[in-house]
Amino acid sequence: MKRTIMSYMVATILSLGAVIGLVIQPSALMAQTQTQQTPSPTSVASTPKSSSASTTAITPLTNPACGEVVQGSVNLTANLNCTGDGLIVGADNTVINLNGYTVSGPGQQSSKVGVVVPNNDNIMVMGPGVIKGFQAGILATGSNNVQIKSIILTGNEIAVFTTGSTNTQVEENIIKNNDLGVASHSSKGASLMSNLITGNQLAGVTLVNTHKAIIAANNIEGGQNGLFLDAQSSDNTINMNNVLHNVIDLNNANGLAPNINVNSFADNNCMVSNPSGLCIGR
Repeated sequence: MKRTIMSYMVATILSLGAVIGLVIQPSALMAQTQTQQTPSPTSVASTPKSSSASTTAITPLTNPACGEVVQGSVNLTANLNCTGDGLIVGADNTVINLNGYTVSGPGQQSSKVGVVVPNNDNIMVMGPGVIKGFQAGILATGSNNVQIKSIILTGNEIAVFTTGSTNTQVEENIIKNNDLGVASHSSKGASLMSNLITGNQLAGVTLVNTHKAIIAANNIEGGQNGLFLDAQSSDNTINMNNVLHNVIDLNNANGLAPNINVNSFADNNCMVSNPSGLCIGR
């Protein structure tokens, strides 16, 4: 049963990664029709970035619509009830402030994303506010320095999903009642700190082929796995977390000794780990 759950969890992450192209493709037309200066999310991955994106003065946007490509300073002034994607980041140095409002999607079985960050750098998505009902609440792909702070993410298949990204910061969020809380695939240098991650069915945090992440001072509870790392994830630091009331609280590659994939576990308050010995006093 445990093997089946782990296989499904990893397959979910990989399959969602494969869906990224389908999620982003419709956005390319929107980007082209809205502005000549904004690169489409699909073209950014293969086209060198223009340094002018970060220096162009942009009027703050206060009434974004579902599916809109946004840049600069974006402040919600109403809830967004979306049948497709929520917001698509179209330039570096974009700040999205939910401003106390909710971005709702068509359901976690859809291929839709609440906030898409495709190959952009220095992005902030901040609350207070809620993102719910998407396949991925926030998706960062090929991006650097994405900060996600003070948001409630609930009812998504994956609340926060990073793939091929570096230095993603996930801080002070409430991530609850998703299939997966935070999932990182082929990413590096993530920081997960001071989050409440609860009631996520398969896992609170999942790292697949992820390196040099720091996971500290989080409360992770109520899932099949609190924190799972696969055998290809290395040089990660997991310190001072409360990881409780999961079937397995800390799971290093289904029992792989942490010195083999060079992951560090210290001062974690938990009850059950695989292998044993990763919890304080146990």
